[in-house]
Amino acid sequence: MLVVFNEVKRRDEADFTEWYNREHIDERVNLPGFHRARRYVAVKGSPKYLATYECDSVKDLATPGYLHLLANQTPWSQSVTGRFTHFTRMTLRVQLDFTHGEGGALTTVRFVPNPPMRRALVDWLNKALPAAVAKPGMVGAAVLENDIEIANAPAAQRSMDHPKADQAQWLVLLEGADPLVTASAARTVFKTAALKPFGVAKAPVVGTYRFLFGNQR
Repeated sequence: MLVVFNEVKRRDEADFTEWYNREHIDERVNLPGFHRARRYVAVKGSPKYLATYECDSVKDLATPGYLHLLANQTPWSQSVTGRFTHFTRMTLRVQLDFTHGEGGALTTVRFVPNPPMRRALVDWLNKALPAAVAKPGMVGAAVLENDIEIANAPAAQRSMDHPKADQAQWLVLLEGADPLVTASAARTVFKTAALKPFGVAKAPVVGTYRFLFGNQR
């Protein structure tokens, strides 16, 4: 999965939205290996906008064809991306998948664990998340780990101006019917004290979003 957090200035939001809904999402969904893309706006938290893109494999995010597309964007894409005021890009391997259907709300939890503790972290989440997903109003959750090599492929190919990632940040997506429900699930599971045994030195970054637009094939 590719996940992007971004923002633009208020005066650019109308064009930004039209670009996502009329060009960018469709362009990505029709790439080899891509199947579904969705975008969200923040209910609480920052950055303001979030987009998710689901692929067969994280390797689909570093193919020559995909990197060529990044290096040769349409004029509209160049115009919009040039006005980003925030851009965080994560190329993620799915470690756990408890998804069931689609919900209108998504809470994201980002943190950086100690790499040697990754197996223990997966084991803990494999036990902790099913109870959260079982709560009324929840429809699923997924645990993802940023792949550093794939994340840095665009910079390595000089196909886009993007700072190199040097830490494997993790992302947990909690999906449900209502933002209050997904936010509550995140607060219940991802207390700072609960993450400390896995080497997470800082409080996780949490944001709650509502669904705006999506497409799939």
